Amino acid sequence: MNRIEKTFKKLRTQNKKAFIPYIMAGDPSLEKTKELVVLLEECGADIIELGVPFTDPLADGPTIQRAAERALKNGVTLRKVIALVKDLRVKTKVPLVLMTYYNPVFKYGEEKFINDAKDAGVDGVIIPDLPPDEAGELIKTAKKADLATIFLLAPTSTEDRIKKVATASKGFIYYVSMTGITGAQILLDDSIGKSINNIRRITDKPVAVGFGVSTPDEARAVSGVSDGVIVGSAIVRKIQEAPEGLRDFILKLREAVR
Repeated sequence: MNRIEKTFKKLRTQNKKAFIPYIMAGDPSLEKTKELVVLLEECGADIIELGVPFTDPLADGPTIQRAAERALKNGVTLRKVIALVKDLRVKTKVPLVLMTYYNPVFKYGEEKFINDAKDAGVDGVIIPDLPPDEAGELIKTAKKADLATIFLLAPTSTEDRIKKVATASKGFIYYVSMTGITGAQILLDDSIGKSINNIRRITDKPVAVGFGVSTPDEARAVSGVSDGVIVGSAIVRKIQEAPEGLRDFILKLREAVR
């Protein structure tokens, strides 16, 4: 049982939900990212997603795309993000998840990537453009390393797809709240709850909801039907545009995720 699984198990016994903020590694710098991770942990983040900048993202909206562009201009690579995690482990114990795309992993080498990430202190990986159907070897290697493989479900996912993702996922299942990109406006109707109930009929693995959660009110509503709430674009935007208000914003999000 790795740190992610332990975190969700502890939260369930306390009848609490996971607050999972996302930031782009290397935006505005790798040194600043270290400070931000520590800040997020101090503000009560249960798990932190670290984005790995990539030139051709599929799921990221404009805010995160621009953050990736800034990080790439700073020379940030997958290898440097793994080294960043190793440095962070001197001062932090919060579960860390890398969100990357498959091209950098393929170039790095799947087995070497998994082993290096685990040795550095990474707890899980999300690779949006690598479906479980094509991830057999990576899943097998990650399982040996006790590194969580987190796959995505969407409102359009069929029962067969839910079963496949539930089997392949470790740590938690990432439920994409909409058929769109990060940063879009979330629709707070009963569709999210219904979809998560469909997932829970098939698996008892935790389900965290991301894409479109931007405000404490939205985070509160989503936490009522899920096991965790992922907030990305709103935090990345705050880091870039109004960093002086970041701590207060994070604390309000943390409080809202009940």
